Amino acid sequence: MDPSPISRLLDVMAALRDPAAGCPWDLAQDFAAIAPYTVEEAHEVASAITDGPDPAALKDELGDLLLQVAYHSRLAEERGWFAFGDVAAAIAAKMVRRHPHVFGDAAARDAGMQEQEWDRHKAAERASRAETGTLSGVAGALPALARAAKLTRRAAAVGFDWPDAAAVLDKLEEEAAELRAELPAADPARLADELGDLLFVLANLGRKLGLDPEACLGAANRKFERRFAAVEAALAGRGLAPADAGLEAMEAEWQAAKRRGL
Repeated sequence: MDPSPISRLLDVMAALRDPAAGCPWDLAQDFAAIAPYTVEEAHEVASAITDGPDPAALKDELGDLLLQVAYHSRLAEERGWFAFGDVAAAIAAKMVRRHPHVFGDAAARDAGMQEQEWDRHKAAERASRAETGTLSGVAGALPALARAAKLTRRAAAVGFDWPDAAAVLDKLEEEAAELRAELPAADPARLADELGDLLFVLANLGRKLGLDPEACLGAANRKFERRFAAVEAALAGRGLAPADAGLEAMEAEWQAAKRRGL
């Protein structure tokens, strides 16, 4: 009988890391070396969803991400820490623990209880890891906008928050004025500090509006790509390259693309 797909994946991973017959590149890797690929593959999964969704691409990217889990698990198993099965068992137990409204506690099915239970269990898990601060456990490797939103969501849960989105907009104007005041001196460190404050407030604004700032910026990036591609195509039709066309011509084509809904 053929092994299960998961067993097959783990066998492949073990073969790649076999000291005698494995792949030299794979044998040279460690957690730190593989971590950037793990982050990259998670983003590739998100792209397969936002750019489509494309079922074939999503299946392929999820496979790449699963390989990352198998890879890290194999590295840990070689050190005697844990194996892939332990990872799967731990996350299954965590989901059961965090969902008492699904797995046995009828009282927790009441409206509003689910989120409270989730937060309570997450807080208990952080405490068990000696992560006692409100902001503890927010991964430093998260994209900066996403991490800003998560940090302030934690702070808001204990009452440290603006009252509404309008108040955040007021703060945004304040931070923009502070950045403008630094322009004449052009001190890179001061400009970076003030720009960081401005971006941090923007992440808060997205949270207050119930929007994911990382997703909003991703959508804006894709919109810019579509419109600029249209600008280049229109200029090429006139025998012009963007660098030769000039800003006025590019802006005219940009507005044309915008009117077309691109």
